[in-house]
Amino acid sequence: MDDFVRNTLFKWGLAEWVEKFKDEEINAQSLYYLDDREIDNLITKAGPRVIFKNNLKRLKGKQEHAEAADVVQEEQSSNQGPTVFFQQCEQEHEEAADVVQVLPSTSSKGKRKSDLQAESLKCSPAAKRRCDSDTKILSEVKSIMKQIKDDINDKEELGAFIKNKISDLEIDKRELVGVFGRSGAGKSSLINAIIDEKNLLPTGSISACTSVMIKVEANTRSLKYEAEIEFIKKEEWHDELWSLKTYKKGDDDYRDMVKKLSALYGEEWRDKSPKNLIEPKYFKNIPEFLASKRKSLSCDTAQELSQKLRIYTKGGPKQEDGYTAPQWFWPLVKSVTVRVPHNELLQHVTLVDLPGNGDRNKSRNEMWKQIVVDCSTVWIVAEITRAASEVEAWEILKSAHGLIGNGGQCQQIHFICTKSDPADDRVPKNKEAKEEVMNEFQELSEQFSDKGFKVFTVSADEFLKRKRVKEDDNEIPKLQDFLQNLNDCHSETVNYVNGAYGILSLIEGARCSKAGVGKADDVCKVLEKNMREQLDQVKRAVDEAMKDFEQCLTEGVKNSKTSEEKLKFFLDRDQEPSFFKTLEAVVWKYGIHQTKKGEQINLNTVLASCLTDSIDEEFRKTFPNDVKGGSFNGVISRFSLDTKSLIQKYQDVKLQLIFLQTEEDKIKAKLNKIILKGKKIIYNSLTETIEKNMKKCYEDARKISGTDALKKMRKTIETHVSSNRNMYEDAKKTMMKKMNILMTIICKELEETMDHSIKHSLKASALSESLPDVSEHLETVQQHYSEVKRSQEGEMTSQ
Repeated sequence: MDDFVRNTLFKWGLAEWVEKFKDEEINAQSLYYLDDREIDNLITKAGPRVIFKNNLKRLKGKQEHAEAADVVQEEQSSNQGPTVFFQQCEQEHEEAADVVQVLPSTSSKGKRKSDLQAESLKCSPAAKRRCDSDTKILSEVKSIMKQIKDDINDKEELGAFIKNKISDLEIDKRELVGVFGRSGAGKSSLINAIIDEKNLLPTGSISACTSVMIKVEANTRSLKYEAEIEFIKKEEWHDELWSLKTYKKGDDDYRDMVKKLSALYGEEWRDKSPKNLIEPKYFKNIPEFLASKRKSLSCDTAQELSQKLRIYTKGGPKQEDGYTAPQWFWPLVKSVTVRVPHNELLQHVTLVDLPGNGDRNKSRNEMWKQIVVDCSTVWIVAEITRAASEVEAWEILKSAHGLIGNGGQCQQIHFICTKSDPADDRVPKNKEAKEEVMNEFQELSEQFSDKGFKVFTVSADEFLKRKRVKEDDNEIPKLQDFLQNLNDCHSETVNYVNGAYGILSLIEGARCSKAGVGKADDVCKVLEKNMREQLDQVKRAVDEAMKDFEQCLTEGVKNSKTSEEKLKFFLDRDQEPSFFKTLEAVVWKYGIHQTKKGEQINLNTVLASCLTDSIDEEFRKTFPNDVKGGSFNGVISRFSLDTKSLIQKYQDVKLQLIFLQTEEDKIKAKLNKIILKGKKIIYNSLTETIEKNMKKCYEDARKISGTDALKKMRKTIETHVSSNRNMYEDAKKTMMKKMNILMTIICKELEETMDHSIKHSLKASALSESLPDVSEHLETVQQHYSEVKRSQEGEMTSQ
């Protein structure tokens, strides 16, 4: 059984028959050839059997007429207005719902949740057919490759090589979308509406005093709503308990810690020592915390899971909504991963509800940073009435620009204005809010490209109530479309089929090769020569980038006084009444703090700014976050062994050269991932080196108390910075060293992978006798390869 059959049965509401189909080894190919007798044996109950037969009939009809229907649909779409187009989409969804209307209803309105979701997504019929076609193709090709892998003898060198290549075809693509915004801005409601799960994440008047990260992704393992809870370490909580002694009553940090202690211990903590509060009796309901394990929850409904999660995500002894619990465990939680069944939007996408940075817990801060640098898209959420003036929202963008820009991989920034509820003047208000936000964004144009910046206006409540809304008024459908495109099931199919086509070409070419040893050697020599020339170009491009970086950083080191002036500007706030408390919080959190007003403070990035500012523009050109732009001025994307022209000249080894062609595509995709990961490490090393140097300074400043404590604390910081100006040069050297490591990895990976592939494809004919006959499979996959390529080229032409 394969993913296509499993997903199809789930979609048709026949999940209980999955095991039966699995036992009978029904795959995508055999599904289409089932006759009535075989269906009767598979599904023994009349009701589900009727549903299956009707759906299968429809599926076969769609497959036969898909191409013709696409053409007709495109003509209709181009000639008719959007209203008619959406009416056609709704009609198709209603027809599909008729097939499963005999199933029991699970909603108060008589519709199944999956039907409601289909209505809300409103994807075009042509796009839906293409996605279904891609799923079927991918499933069939995966089945073929699994069979080939099982048939290959991996005790021989070539067999082991081929098996590894088949294993490498499976790539778990996952896009992270980070959702930022102050408490109460409507982040949870927004996520619930977009994934069409009204009761999933807690919303409303619940006290939101948590620093828990919540990740929401698809459940591909079961039909349950599941959650996995990761706790901080017991030692970390022990340190937090002791830290209470360092706070002054009335400070923000003191109040935050009191909330945590009251949530977990009630009032009992007030007359207990930190040593007493770590006793096992307080954690008998969460033994996973003491055992350093993750806790798992599994429920049949979203609402049930939401209720169970409340004590791990938000809340305290006094809840405005009347909800009570003997203990609230969110102070001990590092992150929560929620898995939702039956959700196509989350197939390859994870939404992350992110709190602000500056938590005293180091592991939470590290996780926050890692998630932010891995986000390909960032959503900034603010209420529409205060979007342009929302301090915290803009502070997030300003403070995190390094992590989501050069130090990350963010390609899109979406500013989402929530609570755009129905009103007579909604349209002009939405337009006005968008213009104000765009004007505010212009001040950040040096740090971010406006190409990937968009503003949306939404009303989650209106959308979840199933009211008929226009997309221009309520843009949640546009955000759903964005996530659907981010999933990009087509590229997954193209990449897998492309790789499978190459591997089958290698097997068939090695098994039936008519080329003599001499000719194979000739081709090898040409390929090796081409590879050396291409590698030289890569090395030159990387060398040039390194020289440019070194020159920029040298200027940055010379301009270190600009960073110290920024530090002085921050320290000159000592006349502000609350500044001493702010500075205390900063040094206790190793230079990073978020105030209650939303101000994001990071002294490490302030000090590193002389270096990051000097290199930002050149770094952005060398390592664009959009990998299609091509790192190192496109030298990786241009890498080629010229196999296309060699195929014309050496027809006897055509299949082996086709394999090498697909290997080029794979190694370039792999290198793009390596470079994306490496460039984040390289850029962030500048700030990290400064942070390490400042660590002792912060620890010394913590010890200061008594008379003139603020003055002494300020003097400690200024003295440390002025006597440690070598930290800028150290940061420069560290970054250049990491650049050199990346260059070595790139060249080594390119050379070794392609050299290995050349030798196994053209010098392994003696080892090919035991390879299976894959001629029929090759023909099938070649047809699919041509089909997905045509579809891909059509997309590129239309863009």
